Amino acid sequence: MNEVSLESNLASRQEHATRRRRSVVSLVVFVSVWAVLIGGGFYMAKWYTDRMQQDITADIERQTSAQLQVMQQAYDAKLADLDAGYAAEMTELKGKIDALNELLTFTKDNADTKTDNSNKLYTQLNEVKKQLDELKKSLDVLK
Repeated sequence: MNEVSLESNLASRQEHATRRRRSVVSLVVFVSVWAVLIGGGFYMAKWYTDRMQQDITADIERQTSAQLQVMQQAYDAKLADLDAGYAAEMTELKGKIDALNELLTFTKDNADTKTDNSNKLYTQLNEVKKQLDELKKSLDVLK
């Protein structure tokens, strides 16, 4: 009886050790699988966020480039309009100056020494020349 009980005791211990090894191996496999899944999840999340960041950055660059191009075209158009406007004003002022010069010459030829008309015309001519110079400076600044 002792031998049977020893054998059953020995078999029970071997079975218990086998179960314990299986449970340890199962636990190691289970933890390893979860570690791989968690690591893979972190890797995929990092990859996805990097990819989204690249896509968003490229999209913002495209939008910014398009907006800058539109703004540049609008600026160039406004500058061309201002340039044309100043050129027209300068031409008009040039015509006025020429007309004043003619009038001044006529007045100077016809005026006697006591009249003050020539001084007034010179003053007006100088004012027009000053305005013309200011317009030229403004045009140079815009260019």
